[in-house]
Amino acid sequence: MSMHEVAIHEDTARRISAVLSTFLSESAAADVLLIDRSGQLLAQGDTTRALDTMSLCALAAGAFSSTAAMARLLGEPEFTMLFHQGIKENIHVTAVNEDAILLATFDGRTTVGMVRLFAKEASAAIGAILMEARGRGVRVGALEGPLRTDEARAMFRERSA
Repeated sequence: MSMHEVAIHEDTARRISAVLSTFLSESAAADVLLIDRSGQLLAQGDTTRALDTMSLCALAAGAFSSTAAMARLLGEPEFTMLFHQGIKENIHVTAVNEDAILLATFDGRTTVGMVRLFAKEASAAIGAILMEARGRGVRVGALEGPLRTDEARAMFRERSA
């Protein structure tokens, strides 16, 4: 089941947000993003810094996917963690589950060890929340998926008649 099939209800979003906030305070990371494997932003921790999240999410998902291909060449199913070290800023990316990744940016106010430790805990907590959300399914009355072209045409024909 892919992430787009998961119904993230308001209470689920609130719980994920709480995990991200806890991660930021415990790890002293600057930013945290929950991203699906296609690069779509699912949730973001409270931050005062302006980031180009759309680009960052897409690039991180691409890098994670590329690294997964390298892992397979070495006989590994996937590398579950990536770390990019810069002069002032660093990025830590970790797998949450088969559908999502957690990206944290941090600087010299913390260490990669602290970020890694708390990212592992946050990933496990978010993975459990998403697994629970999968079990809920779609609420009654919600769309099961996008309209097919023939359904949309029929709907508009009925209104104009």
